[in-house]
Amino acid sequence: MISSGAPCAMTDDQHPKSDDFAARSGKNRPKYVQVSDLLIREIKAGHWREGERLPVEAELAVELKVAVGTLRKALTLLESEGLLERRQGSGTYVKKPPKEAAYQLFRLELLQGGGTPHAKTLAVRKEKNSEVARVFGVSSSTLFWRIERKRFLNETPIAAEEMWIRGSHAKQLTAEELDESLYRHYREHFGFWISHVEDRIRLDFCTPWSADILNKESGAPLGWIERISWSSQDSVEEYSRTWFDPDVCHYVSRMA
Repeated sequence: MISSGAPCAMTDDQHPKSDDFAARSGKNRPKYVQVSDLLIREIKAGHWREGERLPVEAELAVELKVAVGTLRKALTLLESEGLLERRQGSGTYVKKPPKEAAYQLFRLELLQGGGTPHAKTLAVRKEKNSEVARVFGVSSSTLFWRIERKRFLNETPIAAEEMWIRGSHAKQLTAEELDESLYRHYREHFGFWISHVEDRIRLDFCTPWSADILNKESGAPLGWIERISWSSQDSVEEYSRTWFDPDVCHYVSRMA
């Protein structure tokens, strides 16, 4: 569930600008859009079910630590998409579960529950990697784009993530041009969308790269997720490895 917040809702001017997660993304997304993504994620996770009433706006704004005006814009967006229904004098209700969300396949949550996911793209470069090539079923000489990201829940760093996609998707690619939601970027710019994934989870040890990102000692035990992602055409289109800090977050999968 979304963790409880401060005793009163914050205005946009009061919200800390230096820690604003929209400002840290490679491609800034309005805060109300990020809030709508979180609400979609919470609904898909089963925190609110079809026909259930959401908390009143003032309480929900406190929980999310956003201005009431920002929350209302997010609710209006979801209402326009047919996901929510506002009933005069009664409240806002889940009208139907969403079919897609920017973070619907993101499974990490803070230990105390929930958290708004966002990412900072650290580096993008073309590389050859024989292990990655085997996953894709191609020659070891194939070039891939390697995308390095630092993952957050709210303002808490939780994971170091490396993603691999086919180098043929773009001649040039920079951190600045990537959308924070890579799955959305794939669909809008590379012409494919991720239809299903397979996660393999185990304990692993902190590499120097992930240790630097998560402020851990190299070799410290971390959670580790290996993900293979397929397109709607059943071809492998992304391979990722994520080292996450079990002191602050855990992997959660729900079925409804």
